[in-house]
Amino acid sequence: MKKLLLVVSALFLLGIGQIASAAERPKTVLHVITVKFKDGVTDAQINKAVDAAAQIPGVLRVWARPIKMQLPEGYKHIIVMEFKDEATLKAYADSPAQKKFYDVYLPLRDESRTSDITN
Repeated sequence: MKKLLLVVSALFLLGIGQIASAAERPKTVLHVITVKFKDGVTDAQINKAVDAAAQIPGVLRVWARPIKMQLPEGYKHIIVMEFKDEATLKAYADSPAQKKFYDVYLPLRDESRTSDITN
């Protein structure tokens, strides 16, 4: 009987842990841009684009210093914007905030690829 009680208790705690883990998953969306900048673009210009990304409403964080990259030839930069949620990312598309970011970013960009990731 003690073994049965121990097994049932362990299963209960395991189930509670899985439920808590699922509830703690963030609802934010990562907007990942891999970028090949035009020849001659300076670090200062790139930093200005990263700073512009950080000013977008609904963006919680911006990352731009890759540690390890496995990118196609010529792609040497990554900009990651963490949006509050999927609705915020959707609202950003074609918005004045996106246009303002593009005013700084697009003149520097040769090519880019994007991915959006969430839980």
